[in-house]
Amino acid sequence: MDWNHYRFRSLWPLPAPPATVYEVLQRPENYPLWWRQVREVIRLDDTTGVIRIRSLLPYDMTFRAREVRRDPAAGVLETALSGDIEGWARWTVTPHGNGSLARYDQVVSVHKPLLRRLAVPGRPLFRANHALMMRSGRCGLSRHLRAV
Repeated sequence: MDWNHYRFRSLWPLPAPPATVYEVLQRPENYPLWWRQVREVIRLDDTTGVIRIRSLLPYDMTFRAREVRRDPAAGVLETALSGDIEGWARWTVTPHGNGSLARYDQVVSVHKPLLRRLAVPGRPLFRANHALMMRSGRCGLSRHLRAV
């Protein structure tokens, strides 16, 4: 087992139609407005940016995100990630009841040296840290969507 390899899936039921959710998710430069763990997004061009995140544990992760798929009809946004983490992330937005379900899938390997050294003992903490970040993102996006 590669202790530096992670697969994550989060399901976010949201109080807005899929097109509205998709519109918000396709603008990562605005994520810091509603997702407090996304500390900074610097757009490099129309499809690439540098993102800095920090959840509960005292370390930042910085990575480049490059759009590889944007399909509004299918509700899919996918990015390739490189830097402190390498891999991919994908949002898939579908109808769900009176709102939407945003599914977030991520498959990454960690390259940040400190986290690699702490891979075995720290893995449960890193997974919990990610879960807290995703929960906060879901709550922040729900509040944001109710306000628009």
